[in-house]
Amino acid sequence: MIKHTFLRARRALSPGLRFFSGGEIIGDVSEWAGSPHLTKQASLYVHWPYCLRRCSYCNFNKYIPRENNDHIMTDCLQWETETLLQLSQVSCITSVFFGGGTPSLARPSTIATILETVSRQVNLPDEAEVTLEVNPTPVGMSKLEDYCSAGVNRFSIGVQTLQDDDLKILGRDHSSHQALKTIEEAQRLCPGRVSVDVMFGRPRQSVESWENELSELLRACDDHVSLYQLTLERGTQLFKQVQQGEVTMPADDVTAEMYRCARRTLHQRGFLQYEVSNFARNNAVGHHNMSYWKGRQYIGVGPGAHGRFVPLGEGGVVREARTQTLEPDVWIREVQQRGHGTRRRIQLGHLELLEEVLVMGMRMTEGINHKHWELFSPQLCLHEVFGTSTDVRELLQNGQLILDDRGLRCSWDGLALLDSILPALLVELETKILQKPQRDQSANGQTQKTSNS
Repeated sequence: MIKHTFLRARRALSPGLRFFSGGEIIGDVSEWAGSPHLTKQASLYVHWPYCLRRCSYCNFNKYIPRENNDHIMTDCLQWETETLLQLSQVSCITSVFFGGGTPSLARPSTIATILETVSRQVNLPDEAEVTLEVNPTPVGMSKLEDYCSAGVNRFSIGVQTLQDDDLKILGRDHSSHQALKTIEEAQRLCPGRVSVDVMFGRPRQSVESWENELSELLRACDDHVSLYQLTLERGTQLFKQVQQGEVTMPADDVTAEMYRCARRTLHQRGFLQYEVSNFARNNAVGHHNMSYWKGRQYIGVGPGAHGRFVPLGEGGVVREARTQTLEPDVWIREVQQRGHGTRRRIQLGHLELLEEVLVMGMRMTEGINHKHWELFSPQLCLHEVFGTSTDVRELLQNGQLILDDRGLRCSWDGLALLDSILPALLVELETKILQKPQRDQSANGQTQKTSNS
């Protein structure tokens, strides 16, 4: 329902591409020339990889530190930020997001150092959104004011649940009381700029208990809520417990009703849904994540971070997908040796770029408007790509999808079924993009024949 959709785009190794020092570069060279104004701005994601312990459901890139290496990590994050900004064509960072891991374990001075580095390299506007993910423990809460002094102006608090028994099952290291106190303190410091993460589809959870819990949370929260459905990931402790019959998960129809219930409840409380998992009131949307969904550039710093931006050189128009080395110790060595830990670079061809624009854009309730699509696909408009498809027409006729003068988007009901809608859109996109060179060739041949006659 609201699981992330992953693309397995085909990549072909091109001998004409030079290899990046210490990292692999893969891709097919695209003739697509990106609009210049798309290359000058980007958002910045900074990954803090450490946690005190691993939650039972988590398979993210997190590590339990063997020793305190905050100073080394700070130096390397600063160095890689500087290097990647210089490698890009970016002159302005529009938002910064400190994620993890548990970035609220980092020292406030680390946050300040990275933001100062950004400001030295490029323009970081005073109004730029700077978000820090916070684990709502007493230690995390005690540093909120110092984080604000360091430059943070928005907090994203990982509440997950207000049920203490469920927090234990999930392996969280905070209590519901601590979560509520952290929300209160964060609101005092950043009124209107506090987001809470809450998880549904948890073991033994019912629709009724979820509705009561959400109502309690909304009495305490600020103006932004992110909903996440708990999914079982192989290799996690929770996955093993379910496999062994120690823990039972709600059925799919129950979690679907939980999602519908949450949407209704949030709407009644004045929250507008602007993305599959995100709700805001008083216009408190998360601008950093919006940059992802709108297909804008972002630079990823830190172990395992991902980025999408157009680098200097090599024609200066082809966007690359970059992945940093996962393991913190290895990443640190690479940054110390060459200023960055980029492990892999993939040049995005026209199809791959449009696939990302489509998948991310359709997560938003506003969908993809025609002008936005034209930035990435000036030759084929939305109506040409999707308007003649039998499968898409069926989605339009049953009211799950809307294609009109505004653009392409899911209906209220369709958004809950996004994962089942996207495959049809992706197939149609691939078909139209691959057919276009053939049509162009045929048209050129006809023109040539006419001119010679």
